[in-house]
Order: sequence, then structure tokens, then C-alpha cells
Amino acid sequence: MAETFLKSSLFRKEREQKWRALEKLVDRTEKSGVQSLTSQETLELQSLYQVAISSLSVARSISLDRSVLTYLEALAARAYFCVYGPRSRLLIALWGFFRHDFPSAVRAMKMPIFFSALFVLFGYAAGYALTYNDLDWFHAFVSQQMASGRLPNTSTADLRDGLFTLPQSAREQLSLFASFLFIHNAKIGFLAFALGFAFGIPTALLLFGNGLSLGAFAGLFVSKGLGLEFYGWISIHGTTELFAVILCGGAGLAIGGAVISPGRKTRLASLAQQGRRSGVMVLGAATMFLVAGLLEGFGRQLIVVTMDRYLIGGAAFALWLAYFITCGKRASHASAD
Repeated sequence: MAETFLKSSLFRKEREQKWRALEKLVDRTEKSGVQSLTSQETLELQSLYQVAISSLSVARSISLDRSVLTYLEALAARAYFCVYGPRSRLLIALWGFFRHDFPSAVRAMKMPIFFSALFVLFGYAAGYALTYNDLDWFHAFVSQQMASGRLPNTSTADLRDGLFTLPQSAREQLSLFASFLFIHNAKIGFLAFALGFAFGIPTALLLFGNGLSLGAFAGLFVSKGLGLEFYGWISIHGTTELFAVILCGGAGLAIGGAVISPGRKTRLASLAQQGRRSGVMVLGAATMFLVAGLLEGFGRQLIVVTMDRYLIGGAAFALWLAYFITCGKRASHASAD
């Protein structure tokens, strides 16, 4: 009997600190949910759960006293539901992604996102200036398919009808053009991310080219006296869609930066870290593309008052900014600590 007591005492002394640490994490998770844990604490929860399972297995095999077995069985059962229970619920996982992971990843990559926006802006400025001063440049920046009938020789009246979809033929044409723009920008965004490993050069060129196309369209419509209407027409979805393109571009530039300058880490470790963040950001941007598609498919069809279009586009942009600035900060700070 004394030998069994001594075994239990030594066994517990060697492992009790980790059991108590697991118990604290389980208590927090049961009280506030798994989303209250930082990413580091979530990994620790999983690791300590494995320790508890191992301890329970050993305790059973050497027939330790009942009090240790009962404690470990209860702790392992509670930890099991904390580790595996939330992962069986998709809504909780999605909530954690959009509440913490996505905005935190965006804030962590402010500089690549800034440079991504600059490349688009420089492209836009060049496309606008060249096209506005000489409409022949339009054909150099915009393909026939993307133009979808909106050409320098198109009359102002036809261009205006296309913006407000007055006739049925114009409505069908606008829907086709809107769908093309959505697919085009989504493709640009994902390519900008995927090609980032090539030192970020293809990413920068894609962003600049996308800006050129947008600037060429703006130059065409402004030269026809339809600048106010054009920017209102494109703002409904554009503030969300272009934001998503810039985020994808930032993700690609971050990957390129990790290849060029890994810092104190190895190039592989730097790529792994940036790859995780960039992947989270691109997944979130895919949702933004879907939101932009809904705004594009319905908002521009149903809302034909220019100022209302500006209000919707501006509100969407403000909401995205507020989301990225405020959401997930507590989790980020806790993780940094």
C-alpha cells in the first residue's frame, strides 16, 4: 500500500504542473469559448491535452490510486471537448477567422498592402493621363473583350445609357460587362498572390496593369463628360473589389519580400511565416470578391441614382476600414505578449 502511495506521489509531482496548466486553459475555454485563447494558447491546449492522455494511460497501466485516475479521466474528458468540440462546428471556426485571423493578418502586413495600393495608383494615374489626352491609348490598355462595346468612338449617349442600363439591351450588356470585371479582378487578385514568389515582380506588374485598365476607362468617360457618373457606377462594387485586389497584391508582395530579404530567419522559415499570413489574407479577400459580386450584380442594376451609388460605395469602404482597424485587436495583442 505504501509503495502504491509513493508511486502516485512521485508520478503526480513530476506531471502535476502541466495538468494544472491544462486545467486553467480548459476552465477559460469552458467559460469564454475557444475564441478567447490566443493562437499560442490554442497550440498549448492541444499539447497539454496529449500530455494528459499519456499520463492517464500510464496511470492505468501501473494501477495508481483511484483519486489520480479519477482526476485525470475528468480532465482528459473536459479537454477533449475543448480541443475537438469547437472544430466540429463550422460556424465557430468561421467566426474565429473573420473576428480575429483575417483582420489581424491585414494589420500585420500594412507595408506590403501600402505598396500594393501604390502600384495600382501609379497604373491608374498613367492610364488616365494617357487616355484622357489621347483616346487611342485606350486600345493599348483595354482588351476588346473587357471594353465590351465601350470604345472611344462610342457616342456619349450610348455610354451614359450603359451606365444607367436604361434599355434592355444595355442592361444585358452591363450585366455581361459587370461579370467580366468581377472575374477579371478576382483573377488578377489571386494571380498577384500566386506569383509573389518570383521576387514580387509579376505581382507589381499585374497591379500596375490593373490600374492602367481602370485609369483608361476613367479617362474615356471623363473625356466624354461622364466622370461623375462613371465613378458613381463603379464605386458600388469597386471600393470592395479593388480593396480585395490590393490585399491579394499585398500578400504576393509579402511573399516576394520573404524571398528577397528573410531577415534573421532562414529563407524557408520566413516564407512559411509570410505564407501563413498571406494565405489567411487571400482567403478573406475571396469573401470580399463575393461581396463585390453581389453589389455588382444587384446594386448597380437596382440603384440608378448617382449620389446613392456614391453613398453605398463610400459606406462599404468605410465599413471595411473600420473592420480591419478594430476587429481582432485583443487577440493580436494577447498573441504578441
